[in-house]
Amino acid sequence: MSMADSSLTGREGERIAAIALEGKGLVIVARNYAVHRMGEIDIIARDGEIVVFVEVKTRKNADFARAADFVGASKQQKIRNTALTWLIEQGESDRQARFDVVEVYYDRVAGGPARVNHIENAF
Repeated sequence: MSMADSSLTGREGERIAAIALEGKGLVIVARNYAVHRMGEIDIIARDGEIVVFVEVKTRKNADFARAADFVGASKQQKIRNTALTWLIEQGESDRQARFDVVEVYYDRVAGGPARVNHIENAF
């Protein structure tokens, strides 16, 4: 898979994840929020009064490892720091936050529907 295919897969996975989250009643408030040299958050949503910061991992399948396994301690810390920046910018630094991972598995060749696994409070 080329780099272009990889980013296309990631964008498609984020789109699928956003639809799944909205289907669960979450309200998407931002996508691909980035802070230079700090990090990026794929999706920011609200679940009632809770702000949810979501990392989306898209894979063809889980044969090698679960997609969530690729959200290591370093990535988690970058997401936390970026989330704090967003909360401060929004004037909501006292708001309760949650960090979720959404795994999206799909095989474009097989053409079947994507399988989505939403892990709440992943870290």
